Amino acid sequence: MVRRNWTEKELIVAFHLYCCTPLRKIDNSNPEIVEIAKLINRTPSAVSLKLANFIHLDPNLKKKGIKGLSHGGKKDKVIWDKFNNDWIGLLNESQDILLEFMTKEEMYSTIQVNDMQGVDIKRIAKSRNNQSFFRKAILASYDNKCCITGISNPALLVASHIIPWAKDKKNRMNPSNGLCLNALHDKAFDKGLLSVTPDFYIKLSKELLKSVENTKEEKFFIPYQEKKILLPQRFLPSSEFLEYHSSEVFLG
Repeated sequence: MVRRNWTEKELIVAFHLYCCTPLRKIDNSNPEIVEIAKLINRTPSAVSLKLANFIHLDPNLKKKGIKGLSHGGKKDKVIWDKFNNDWIGLLNESQDILLEFMTKEEMYSTIQVNDMQGVDIKRIAKSRNNQSFFRKAILASYDNKCCITGISNPALLVASHIIPWAKDKKNRMNPSNGLCLNALHDKAFDKGLLSVTPDFYIKLSKELLKSVENTKEEKFFIPYQEKKILLPQRFLPSSEFLEYHSSEVFLG
C-alpha cells in the first residue's frame, strides 16, 4: 500500500483533537478518534499515531519524561507553532476544515437541531464547536480533575479563564489561560476570593478567610491555603497569566 502523506488540513484537525483528548484516551478505540478518522479518511490507528507524534513535541510532557513518538514530519512542528501563536485563528480554520468533510446530515447532528431551514448550518455548527473547545482542552489537560480538590466528576468541573474572557480576546481559547476547577472554587477564583501564584500555590484572600472562619464553609477553603495545585499533563498555566490574576483580579 502506498503511504499517503498527511496534508496540512488533516494535521490541523488532528492537533485540535490532540488538545481535547486526555493522554490515557489516545487509543484507536476511542470513539472520538474513530469519528475523526472516518471524516478525514484515515484509520483510527493512523490518527492515534499522529496524536502520539504531537506528544513528542509537547515541552511540558518532555519535562515529565513522556516522549510520545518521534518519527513525525516537519509539518507537525509547523502546525504546533501555528496553533500556539494563534489559537482563535487556527480553531476557526480547524472548524472550517471539519465542516468541509461533513455531510449536511452530520452538520445537523453536530448542532442537534431538527428544523434549521433558512439558517446557516455551518456557522452554527462552527460556533458550537469553538465554544466547547476550551472546556474540552482544559478538562483533558487536567485529566478531568479539579486542580485544587481533585474532584473528578465532569458535571461539577469548570474550565476557568485565568485572564477573564472579556479582558484578553487573543488568549480566550489558549489552554494555558485556563484552570480546571470545581464550580465552587471557580466562582471564588472568578470573584478574586482566591488566586494561584505564578509558582502554582493557592492563595486565599483575607476577605474569604474572614468570612468562612468558624463556619461550615471553612472546610472547603482553609485546608487548601498555600497548597500547590495539581498540575496539568499539558498546557501548563502561564505564569504571566497567573501574575495578571494575582495583581488585577485577586482581592489580596
